[in-house]
Amino acid sequence: MKRVYMSCLLAAILTLAVGGTASAQSADEIVEKHLAALGGRDALSKLTSRKLTGTVTVTTPAGDISGPFESYALPPNKSRTYLKLDLSSFGQNDAVVDQRFDGTTGYAINSVQGDGEITGNQLENLRNGRFPNPLLKYKESGMKIEVLPNEKVGEKDAIVLAVTPKTGSAAREFLDASSYLPIKMVMKIDVPQLGGEIEQTTEFSDYREVDGVKVPFQIKVTNPAQTLVIKATRIEHNTVIEDSIFTKPAEKKPD
Repeated sequence: MKRVYMSCLLAAILTLAVGGTASAQSADEIVEKHLAALGGRDALSKLTSRKLTGTVTVTTPAGDISGPFESYALPPNKSRTYLKLDLSSFGQNDAVVDQRFDGTTGYAINSVQGDGEITGNQLENLRNGRFPNPLLKYKESGMKIEVLPNEKVGEKDAIVLAVTPKTGSAAREFLDASSYLPIKMVMKIDVPQLGGEIEQTTEFSDYREVDGVKVPFQIKVTNPAQTLVIKATRIEHNTVIEDSIFTKPAEKKPD
């Protein structure tokens, strides 16, 4: 069962009912207001890197497990996430997941499931994760956006966008109708260890301004196996990040 949780955990960090009234705005108008709410195209275009440092807590039927979390991003779509979960309360060693994507290929170091290449739907989703924002040049990437009827997300009215990339998982993105900041994303992802496709919900909150750009300091990911909460303690932009940290580690030569 622990392997199933770790499978969903990896899927969660790869990286996102119809009702109400449809927005009268076009997709382009909504995208532009969304980008403006984050800080604007100019501020976003000045970002050359992002490093997030914080903690992650995973809620499972066996209890909560937590530990340090780090993520790194470089344009156009290089990413790396690292986490270490303290399993001492279960009589186990620490679980480490280190996922790397160099813009073309992905590799995961996983102390529970074993190391291996990232392939299929999960790899396609990594390729779609463009930094600093996938919607800056969404048409050039072949992404299609459709405006769906508004919905309620808790107490908030939300504008709903159906986002369909050329390949990979389609998603429904929910923007706060008053601020145009993202509050939720729902997408279906393929997790072979759970028998195929599952629905995953990602919620964004605690927005703070960093270098003129608003970023969520809390991200909650929920799927059928677990709930994962990432809380950032520090987010840095435009720091030097070496390309080498996104590549598959070199194989150790035998002595």
